[in-house]
Amino acid sequence: MMSTGNPSANRRYGPGRLGFLDWTRGLAVLTMLNGHVFHSFTRNDLRNDGPYVLTQFIGGIGPAIFLFLTGITLAFLIDRRARTGMGPTGRLRAALGRSLYLWMLAFLFRAQLWLFGYPWSDWHYLFKVDVLNLMGFAIAIFSFSALFSTADRVKIGAILGVAIAALGPIVSLIDWSWLPQPISAYIVPSYDCFGFFPWAAFIAFGLSAGSILRLADRDQLNRIMQWATLIGIALMMGGQYFAQVPWTLYPKPSEFWLNGPPMVATKLGVLLVIVAMAFLWHEYGLRGKWSIARQMGTTSLVVYWAHIELVYGRTAALLKESLNTAQCVLCSAIVIALMLGLSLLRTHWGEAMRLLRLRFPRLAPSWTSALEPQNASGD
Repeated sequence: MMSTGNPSANRRYGPGRLGFLDWTRGLAVLTMLNGHVFHSFTRNDLRNDGPYVLTQFIGGIGPAIFLFLTGITLAFLIDRRARTGMGPTGRLRAALGRSLYLWMLAFLFRAQLWLFGYPWSDWHYLFKVDVLNLMGFAIAIFSFSALFSTADRVKIGAILGVAIAALGPIVSLIDWSWLPQPISAYIVPSYDCFGFFPWAAFIAFGLSAGSILRLADRDQLNRIMQWATLIGIALMMGGQYFAQVPWTLYPKPSEFWLNGPPMVATKLGVLLVIVAMAFLWHEYGLRGKWSIARQMGTTSLVVYWAHIELVYGRTAALLKESLNTAQCVLCSAIVIALMLGLSLLRTHWGEAMRLLRLRFPRLAPSWTSALEPQNASGD
């Protein structure tokens, strides 16, 4: 049984951590897992049916949430360093260090997938720009904001977010053939990659939102979430309105799902409402108690890494594009259960090692004590 009074269990749920953000990230993880299972396993003749389309539509908000929360994390990191007395140069190095950390993870992730798929894997796959690559790239560009105050970062993030969203259609019109494809993929809007335009807008908006949260007192969160809900609804309505108007400010009409500013506005509105609802549910429904969503949210990186191989790798090769809707629902439940078990193992590794040594002393020699978890960047 999970005990909220256990110090080991609470290591990730300390007083400095905003649980509703973990819950939001966990919700994105759950929708991502379900969406990826359906995307990998659903038969081709069922891909125009309601259940499949719904899973992909709901799962599509997940990347925006991850990127938005990455921006919030960056804002927290820079402000935390400032409060310890670190100067602008030190804060800049810390932001660049975070960028390098995520970039390294991205390449390790791709290398592992390529290695597990060898000899059938294409080496070009190593250079695909996925969400982790974008995080590392965008944070490196936004790291200059560490030179400013937290209040200034509220404005910097908002301005950058609007500019990136607005420039998406323009960037699509530019001829980027002079750049090698692995490099241009970091910049140009694409259905296959997470280009800086327009996806980095969510990180920029997260940087602004995270700075607001760092400036606010705990008792001001209720009012902030009320404003987030109102702004979110306005963005959704505005995004849908401008997506349907017959005129455009651009030389060529934007594509909503590729580079359209209305897409960014709509998704930003949805995720702001989700964050506000997560705050309401976590603070007044769960009241800080353990939940599957929050558990998944504290270990999202481990879950993301593991589930890709499980769903898209050799492990499930026989199931790809071969299941009906009911079978996909069952597989989704199994994958979520497995990832929940992995998440619990990640956060309770120390307890598991101690229990192993206690129950099976001959099978668990003393060196297992060295495997107990330590606090690490990125947890």
